[in-house]
Amino acid sequence: MVNWMDDFSGAITVCDRDGIVVYMNKVSRWQFQKYGGGELLGRNLLDCHPEPSKTRLKEMLAAPMQNAYTTEKNGRKKQILQTPWMEDGEFKGVVEISFELPADMPSHVRS
Repeated sequence: MVNWMDDFSGAITVCDRDGIVVYMNKVSRWQFQKYGGGELLGRNLLDCHPEPSKTRLKEMLAAPMQNAYTTEKNGRKKQILQTPWMEDGEFKGVVEISFELPADMPSHVRS
């Protein structure tokens, strides 16, 4: 098995169906250091989200669904993907992957 997640250049955070953080890669621990970084492992992710994000996460924990968006802060744009964590067809929780988008990133329309 290849363990690529810990050194992935974006943040990967995983919580179980109860919202408990079960995995954070290096970037995730760094990105959330002001909230405790690696100390968030074992804590409930719902406690870390304000509304309306908390309600959206509750919906995602109740039924597998994907949520994707971009966000911008201090002139830096990020892609956020929240997607179901599935194992052998069983819904286990939510995976969040976020990474910075280059300011000059091209967009290509394919047919």
